[in-house]
Amino acid sequence: MRSSKTIHVISAHAEGEVGDVIVGGVTPPPGETLWEQSRWIARDNTLRNFVLNEPRGGVFRHVNLLVPPKNPEADAAFIIMEPEDTPPMSGSNSICVSTVLLDAGILPMTEPETRITLEAPGGLVRVRAECRDGKAERIFVENLPSFAGRLDASLEVEGIGSLTVDTAYGGDSFVIVDAAAMGFSLTPDEAHDIARLGVRITRAADEQLGFHHPTNPDWRHFSFCLFAGPVTREGNELRAGAAVAIRPGKVDRSPTGTALSARMAVLHARGQMGMDDRLTAVSLIGSTFAGRILGTTTVGDLPAIRPEISGRGWITGIHQHMLDPSDPWPEGYRLTDTWGAR
Repeated sequence: MRSSKTIHVISAHAEGEVGDVIVGGVTPPPGETLWEQSRWIARDNTLRNFVLNEPRGGVFRHVNLLVPPKNPEADAAFIIMEPEDTPPMSGSNSICVSTVLLDAGILPMTEPETRITLEAPGGLVRVRAECRDGKAERIFVENLPSFAGRLDASLEVEGIGSLTVDTAYGGDSFVIVDAAAMGFSLTPDEAHDIARLGVRITRAADEQLGFHHPTNPDWRHFSFCLFAGPVTREGNELRAGAAVAIRPGKVDRSPTGTALSARMAVLHARGQMGMDDRLTAVSLIGSTFAGRILGTTTVGDLPAIRPEISGRGWITGIHQHMLDPSDPWPEGYRLTDTWGAR
């Protein structure tokens, strides 16, 4: 075998969502901060295309690049590459990264609990892992501060009409719609329609509402549309279905950690969730993330929550992605049969 490039990857998923981790073969990108490094990755696109595009990747895949942390408090740092975005933070990807770091022995594991600090492009996240027999069995992540944006905003979507939506930030930016009002029961057979419609709603929200992060002026768009199921309550236990449409047109297989954080921020802003409550989000495949509010804070001049999310991750394989110098598609390719649900 000949190759002009070899990238070493440990593959993983968190509650169904793929979040592979690059552990070798890539030098850290230029930048004084992790955010600047992630912007370089987003602009350059060479690495993104190589690992995300077919034939090595696919619309279902997220890939995380391990890099040395910039913040001295962090044990490790990671840059998230999603199909269309290189975001500030991801819940499922942080669980995958934590699982790989501990289960693969890159960072030392202490049983029954290991605590580490990760640096995401959007800031530090504190991780607590429940560990047994050499396996990180459940990962708890204190996510980035999360806040509600517009509540009960009106949005016009071509072919649908007027919708009432919420907007929020949970480490990434969301427009949130009532799944039941849209006619969805959040069952697996609805995934294609949710993906296609969610992209249209996200695009309309970008055009009509816009997103503004008070301390990160670079993040000026909505990444996702959350189709939020009704919340049921038994004492302090809350539960709701969740399906997140990800550009260019897929549904997250996990319940989406940033979506859970965003929804908790909205529920808290409405007085419907407090710090004694726990919200379990259920994905289309039946996997769950659990979330709670650790406290309150501010992001710029906006009230925010400190969310904690938790879920499970598993390693699925070890890969060496290679490039034969005669390959006519060195950065891969995309076709709209899977790379667009517009």
